[in-house]
Amino acid sequence: MATAIVGWAHTPFGKHENQTLESLIVTAATDALAHAGLAPSDVDEIVLGHFNAGFSPQDFTASLVLQASDDFRFTPATRVENACATGSAAVHQAIKTIEARRARVVLVVGAEQMTTTPGPEIGRNLLRASYLREESGIDGGFAGVFGMIAGAYFQKYGDQSDALARIAAKNHKNGASNPLAQMRKDLGYEFCRRESEKNPLVAGPLKRTDCSLVSDGAAALVLTDVETALRMRRAVMFRGTAHVQDFLPLSKRDILKMEGCAQAWRKVLAEAGVALSDLSFVETHDCFTIAELMEYEAMGLTPEGQGARAIEEGWTEIGGKLPVNASGGLKAKGHPIGATGVSMHVLSAMQLCGEMPAPIQVKDAKLGGVFNMGGTAVANYASVLERIR
Repeated sequence: MATAIVGWAHTPFGKHENQTLESLIVTAATDALAHAGLAPSDVDEIVLGHFNAGFSPQDFTASLVLQASDDFRFTPATRVENACATGSAAVHQAIKTIEARRARVVLVVGAEQMTTTPGPEIGRNLLRASYLREESGIDGGFAGVFGMIAGAYFQKYGDQSDALARIAAKNHKNGASNPLAQMRKDLGYEFCRRESEKNPLVAGPLKRTDCSLVSDGAAALVLTDVETALRMRRAVMFRGTAHVQDFLPLSKRDILKMEGCAQAWRKVLAEAGVALSDLSFVETHDCFTIAELMEYEAMGLTPEGQGARAIEEGWTEIGGKLPVNASGGLKAKGHPIGATGVSMHVLSAMQLCGEMPAPIQVKDAKLGGVFNMGGTAVANYASVLERIR
């Protein structure tokens, strides 16, 4: 690989009533360039990750990045979308452009504003990331889809409520120390495990604490070739990337195996020339706690049906053999769709540069893994990152 991250920015995720999609994009773009020590005139191309699907009435958004500076005028700008993996799709598009030598510096921005949309409409918008011909009637929207998957997993492997509660508690504990996270509160295992008025069932066996948060936010990265990066303030190189796309209909797959996720991990580790055990940490796509549990298995941390062992034995805690979602993950950090994949890469770069708050800084982090998923393991993006400067 010949691409590196040389700058980044990340707005806090949450409910931003006084912001707009445009202002979030402009803030992230401006701050990322300042962090990289570059000017808008240094940027050869812009890639915006923005899912939308009805969240914003403005549906032609690539040029909103140009609102950050008049010097961006006439710079190529493209919006990309791949459901909840939209942010990583933007990152990977930028990497391809740099490695094709069509650009030296690419600005990647991921953004979404979701909280201004009424609740029932949020559910309908998110369900558009499923196969509507067969799945539009599932109760509970996308939570209903994962609730159904969780129910099938429980039926095959036994009640996993303890494991899901431990995952939720771990991520909320981590998120409490992340100043960028939407929910900065350590909820504790008992609260996450027990159904209550404040933690009701949402879909199938999934409770509110099993579901990621509806969020507003933006994140941005400045990417360049490694030769240029080594002359700059910092450089975090992509050791490997992989993108695996699977069938959209659930009916065409055994969703309990997350085969697209597993394929992406196999490919990215092979390209990076490392094993899973070589990674210092992983940021993975915990849109629902059942997803993180199944991703333990898909990445090869445990055999199929034994994901609970990883959380029960503390493997994925900070200080464990493979910390997962030290940032708090989507569960605590929030999940503004288009921003999520970019955010995961920003936070991984911060880990590798030793810039996370002490309680959630992984000690001596050398290699970081990222897995970002669109739909129900349909769009699967994986990266391995390493600091080189």
